[in-house]
Amino acid sequence: MEKQFLVDAVTRGESWRLFRIMGEFVDGIDTLDDLGPAVSIFGSARVDPDDPIYKKAEEIAGLFVKAKFAVITGGGGGIMEAGNKGAANALGKSVGLNIVLPFEQKPNPYSNITLEFKYFFIRKVMFIKYAYAYIIMPGGFGTLDELFEAVTLIQTHRIKPLPVILVGSDYWSGLLEWIKSHLLKENRISVDDLDILQVIDEPEQIVKAVQRVVIF
Repeated sequence: MEKQFLVDAVTRGESWRLFRIMGEFVDGIDTLDDLGPAVSIFGSARVDPDDPIYKKAEEIAGLFVKAKFAVITGGGGGIMEAGNKGAANALGKSVGLNIVLPFEQKPNPYSNITLEFKYFFIRKVMFIKYAYAYIIMPGGFGTLDELFEAVTLIQTHRIKPLPVILVGSDYWSGLLEWIKSHLLKENRISVDDLDILQVIDEPEQIVKAVQRVVIF
């Protein structure tokens, strides 16, 4: 009897978890459904406001707002904060998709549209569903996760192709060289797969690269 009770309790717990998952999807879609064209900006949370890459992310976000794009970030500090700050200061839509974590992630004050997620995979859907481009600033594991998920979805034709722009040629050159010298050389990917990625350093050129392929 006791064992069956525990099994039933676990089953009920899993059922309620499904409702929470559904609720997060509904909240995300209801909130962002009329967002309009947007770009998702990714990068390290461990960047101070006086870091040049912070200032560059802020500038890029402001330029995208002036080009009539909303800006989506993960809602935390560092590059995410810079993206939201640049968008908000340019009087644009500044979206923060915050994730509940036991450490590191704290919502920044520059989002004028805010959502909070418990589940990473729902947050990922929101990033990709509403983005017309991915702007990848220097970052760590989380940034790499978002980068390669987008590349994989494009490579496998699960989503429409969208610009995936790596900002910082010095930062990303080692990774790109490894991709070419190992993945491409050993036939793990095709030559065409390399075209998914662009490396652009200048903020104005980044915006123009997105505008060339996005029509609205």
